[in-house]
Amino acid sequence: MKLDHIQIAMPSGGEDDARSFFSGLLGMVEEDKPYPLSTRGGCWFRKGSVIIHVGVDKDFVPQKKGHPGFIFPDLKELERKLKKEGYDVIWDNALADRTRFYSNDPFGNRIEFMQDGDGFSQK
Repeated sequence: MKLDHIQIAMPSGGEDDARSFFSGLLGMVEEDKPYPLSTRGGCWFRKGSVIIHVGVDKDFVPQKKGHPGFIFPDLKELERKLKKEGYDVIWDNALADRTRFYSNDPFGNRIEFMQDGDGFSQK
């Protein structure tokens, strides 16, 4: 089995904020949504084999526990970029053999970022 994609929610009208975060900060490429899904709002992003769909939820509530976990080659650089844009970065040393931190997307959804080599799929 393989994971194809993950979807997280956002409020209606959040597409520009999603683009700034997932494309601008995380370096993902936006993909066109196929019709008729394109009429529902939201955005799809990809970088390599990582695919995230950001969908509109009319009753949106940010995810504070459930989250995607992304692997990055340089967490210190990502931390700098996130902080520069006003995002909080919370380092987690609960697991001594993994370098990782948590932040939020523009909508308050929790996201975990792990140093390349420390991902759960890598050890």
